[in-house]
Amino acid sequence: MLSVLILTVAVSACTPDRVKYTPELKQQMSDMKIKRVTNADLVETVDELGDKVTAVMQKELTDSLTVATTTGRKQQLCQLQNLPRLNAISKKYGITVRLLGPADVQNKTLDPKEREVLDAYLYNAEQKQPQIANIQKISDTTYIYNAAVPTDNTICQTCFGTEKTPLAVWRLSINKRDVVLRMNASVKKKPVN
Repeated sequence: MLSVLILTVAVSACTPDRVKYTPELKQQMSDMKIKRVTNADLVETVDELGDKVTAVMQKELTDSLTVATTTGRKQQLCQLQNLPRLNAISKKYGITVRLLGPADVQNKTLDPKEREVLDAYLYNAEQKQPQIANIQKISDTTYIYNAAVPTDNTICQTCFGTEKTPLAVWRLSINKRDVVLRMNASVKKKPVN
């Protein structure tokens, strides 16, 4: 009788119902696979992600500023408050988003590399030169993506119009781990020559 009970317990413990293969479990197992990722792969992914995110955020902020009627509401928007898509994107991708202006060139809370990049953006805006996106590796775990808003955009005029040179720069702080987790391993395979 004891052997029948032990056999029953052993068989029931080995049933496939014990492990539920949910989409979350499959994603977690995929995330744990070893991936070969080069610095070039990381920079490319950060660039693509930053480009897409800033385009969405810029449209949302521009549209919101256009319909805002009070100065208080416009100030909230310039501080990136009450922007649902921005909040959803930040949460989904683990990104910290800020909108920087000319005064941030002197902001000591920013890394010196970042202040140099902002100074270059400010110089280009003063000289009416074209602006391009920039990626800085601040630490082993953090990338900073910067993209300037066109000076004729309502964001520059509304949020930084009182400055000598109205300049708005998106700053995305992106964690390296989050970038690696979102990279598709199959895309990163190198072609055989």
